Amino acid sequence: MSTELRPAVFFDRDGTLITAPVKDGKPGAIRSVEEMKLVKDAAAVCGELKELGVPLYVFTNQPDVVRGLTTQYVVEQINGAVQSALGIDEVAVSWSDDPDDPLRKPNPGLLTQLAEKHGLDLAESITVGDRWRDIEAGQRAGTKTVFIDRGYTEKHPDKPDLVVHELGEALDWIRETLGV
Repeated sequence: MSTELRPAVFFDRDGTLITAPVKDGKPGAIRSVEEMKLVKDAAAVCGELKELGVPLYVFTNQPDVVRGLTTQYVVEQINGAVQSALGIDEVAVSWSDDPDDPLRKPNPGLLTQLAEKHGLDLAESITVGDRWRDIEAGQRAGTKTVFIDRGYTEKHPDKPDLVVHELGEALDWIRETLGV
């Protein structure tokens, strides 16, 4: 059995792979699987990366469960639909509302757990997200980062490796960076 670590791509879920409702300039989460709509180019980007043998993971904060705004069942339905539609290997979730929880973004715990579980090389991997928390989590985990700037009225990430406005704009850079 090979112990060689592999690079992967880690995606945020809401606003990165599926559309997120925006209120007062900040993105939120959908409340049902029926509301799920893939963002432009998500299927093409994930499909091409899967064809090239790149492992794909989603890491997502879902504190609305502990806040009583939705249920874990609904979130898991949405995660399953995203996983099925895009060929995602695994979806890792932080249910916490506590900023000190090591699994809650911007902390890197979900990424480091996925890397340990699946033999992934974080230094050769890429994190893609639409919020500063996603990018900071990737940076803290030691990955390269792609920020999808959706124009939210909130803090921007500090020095992502690439800034784009649509996921599809990052595909060539991701392929080049991963060497695939």
